[in-house]
Amino acid sequence: MRAHRLGRAALRDLTTVVTPDTLLRWHRQLVARKWTYTKKGNGRRGVLAEIRQLVVRMAEENPTWGYTRIRGALQNLGHQVGRSTIARILKAHGLHPAPNRPTSWQTFLQAHWGAIAGADFFATEVWTCRGLVTFYTLFVIDLATRRVRVLGTTPHPDDAFMCQVVRTLTMADANPCRVLICDRDAKWSVAVRERLEEAGIRVVQTPYQAPNANAHAERFVRSVKEECLDRIIPIGEGHFRRAVTEFVAHYHRERNHQGLDNTLIEGAALTDAGRVRRQSRLGGLLNFYTRAA
Repeated sequence: MRAHRLGRAALRDLTTVVTPDTLLRWHRQLVARKWTYTKKGNGRRGVLAEIRQLVVRMAEENPTWGYTRIRGALQNLGHQVGRSTIARILKAHGLHPAPNRPTSWQTFLQAHWGAIAGADFFATEVWTCRGLVTFYTLFVIDLATRRVRVLGTTPHPDDAFMCQVVRTLTMADANPCRVLICDRDAKWSVAVRERLEEAGIRVVQTPYQAPNANAHAERFVRSVKEECLDRIIPIGEGHFRRAVTEFVAHYHRERNHQGLDNTLIEGAALTDAGRVRRQSRLGGLLNFYTRAA
């Protein structure tokens, strides 16, 4: 074919480069290529990849499942896999045998959704007659609704303050949380955790240096600081408390939340008629736009 494309005149010019044997070899290669069929794979490689993915997925999503249980689940899907193969796959992915596989945070949160809250402190430097004073604010956030409740603010988060916090938290009438996530700060002492447990609130402490384990609370801290506290100079405890109160009200009624499909926590009736007006808090630091009735 290549020789035909070149033509006789060009072939004569290439006699010193391309020999007849070369042309014959090209011809034989073309004939062989025509009658050689590539065999389609039997899909074995794809099946093995799917089995590996399923084994890892089942083990991660079901920490109590042993090799036999995973083998049975695979058999339900049409895969015959031995226990030793399952063991090798899990070992290669760093997964321990049951029951030594820990429950993932995602599974834990989903299992307690609607009854779980996160608690955390955030610190703010406030100008007072004594100079700069650090105030510690403790809040809880309901993970399902994103509602936030400030439990207290103090420059001295001692045992007396934490005892009052426990009373405030356990005396709530409206859907009290049953599981409370908090970090390993020393303020969450054994005595404080025991009081909460006695009130029927299970305390779950996050792993060390794992802020993502309490991501909802961490996100609220970032919001209140970036949108409010970092944009003002708190002059006096009263000014600081008012700023926090105004932001929490804005957070609930006037701020859209991406985790709630970009809606308001306390949704208001919307209309497309009327003049647009701005509602402001803290001198225009926080704004909300509505239509006049």
